[in-house]
Amino acid sequence: MKLSRRTFAGIAGTFLAGLCLANSTVAQEQGGTLVLIVQPEPPSLASYLSTSGPIGMVTSKIYDGLLEYDTELQPQPSLAESWEVSPDGKTITFKLRQGVTFHDGEPLTSADVRFSIMNAAKVTHPRGPNTFAAVTDVKTPDDHTVTLVLSEPAPYMLMAFSGYETPILPEHVFGEGDLRAHPNANKPVGSGPFKFTEWKKGQYIRLDRNPDYWKEGRPYLDRIVARFILDSSTRTAALEKGEAHFAAMGAVPFNDAKKLAAKPNLTVTTRGHEMFSPVSELLLNTERELLKDKRVRQAIAHAMGRQFVIDNIWFGYGKPATGPMSSNFAPAGLYSGDVKVYEAENGVEIANGILDEAGYAKDADGVRFELMHDSLPYGQEWTRFGEYVQQQLGKIGIKVTIRQEDVARWLKRTYADHDFDTTANYLYNLADPVIGVHRAVHSGQIKPGTVFTNGSYWSDPEVDKLLDMAKVEPDAKKRSALYDQALKIVAEEIPIIWVHEMNFPTVVNNMFADVIVSALGVYANFDRAYMK
Repeated sequence: MKLSRRTFAGIAGTFLAGLCLANSTVAQEQGGTLVLIVQPEPPSLASYLSTSGPIGMVTSKIYDGLLEYDTELQPQPSLAESWEVSPDGKTITFKLRQGVTFHDGEPLTSADVRFSIMNAAKVTHPRGPNTFAAVTDVKTPDDHTVTLVLSEPAPYMLMAFSGYETPILPEHVFGEGDLRAHPNANKPVGSGPFKFTEWKKGQYIRLDRNPDYWKEGRPYLDRIVARFILDSSTRTAALEKGEAHFAAMGAVPFNDAKKLAAKPNLTVTTRGHEMFSPVSELLLNTERELLKDKRVRQAIAHAMGRQFVIDNIWFGYGKPATGPMSSNFAPAGLYSGDVKVYEAENGVEIANGILDEAGYAKDADGVRFELMHDSLPYGQEWTRFGEYVQQQLGKIGIKVTIRQEDVARWLKRTYADHDFDTTANYLYNLADPVIGVHRAVHSGQIKPGTVFTNGSYWSDPEVDKLLDMAKVEPDAKKRSALYDQALKIVAEEIPIIWVHEMNFPTVVNNMFADVIVSALGVYANFDRAYMK
């Protein structure tokens, strides 16, 4: 059944619900439409420029990477059939799969991989300049061989080749013009299982099955529709009624997830976040005169009740954070909670004492000074979190005004203009600290205009040195000790108030199977998903 543009213009109506019911009566592995709730609407589809969550939920179906990853975070073949790391760790050679074409029919070659790493990942990607810093050259001896030449061993790099993290772009499309303002940024051309068809602003993005996908017989679905629904209760209702089939990463309010788990047509799982380990934060602009003062930052940290936030805003999904690194790294020996901890029953009392001693006196209205808080525009939990920040800081004499803007304005204000006092955010730790943790606190990651890097602008030479050493240290125990030292300093200086290790519920309609099949969860390519 082929749907017209006119039909999709009314996608939020009852027709789509009827379509889903009609498809569900036929047992099949081929065909069907999966409606994916994406909240908020992506600001663009340029995943080589921004790692904003909603972008990757869509583009991971369009762009392939060199590798995929299983639930144990082990690399698996994708565009690369095989790979080999040299004994000294200074070269990584990939053998590319033959017969792969981009959505416009042009063949994928080693030149496209070279372009994607040297011109995109190392230059425009928020995490890429750090991840691929050691790459000095990419050699392409033939169309299907790629060799990364490294200045130093970088074992973490093998965890960064998914289509979500390092999309392979067609050089013949993106090689001309400014990559940061490219006409195909919002009309992506990849080699993935689904092809971009249209974007109806404010309503949906439609992706159709790539009939020439290199995995024979896949994808099984005819199409994926990413829907944008502003009202959270409407998102929940759409899942209950079967008008939408999948929601993840906070698209469904956490309190509603508990209710949806009881529905016989739905499954709620917390699987599919193993690659990300997100940690929420109250981001502080340490260029502001008041927030340069460590005592002010420590007072704010003491005032925040992390367990209260988890229980009352995120409905129990998560655990208190002790710093930028998730405790999910504990099995690898990289995480240590042996740092300065700010969670205390009398945290407000401690905070007031710190500010009194520091000389920030209260006026007749009980106000020491004022700050502006920019709410993260990712849903009602973040609105409530902003209100909680306002309430708690009010208890210690800091008057907080809340400002709310859309995603594009918030990104620009935070990471381009650096024009804020405090804001909320969460950063993925990803599969190795070098990829996900260093960017939060390393001064080399202070990059105006590059999103989701060091947004506090805090800098500490000793921490930089320790992280640089940990980046290349092959001995696991020595590497662990380096991170332990770095995290102790970071916890003492507290440039960012880390709040909780997030645990997102994912809602899946039981009409569909094999949707969550890897540690990438919603950021996988869905080529195995099918309608029962």
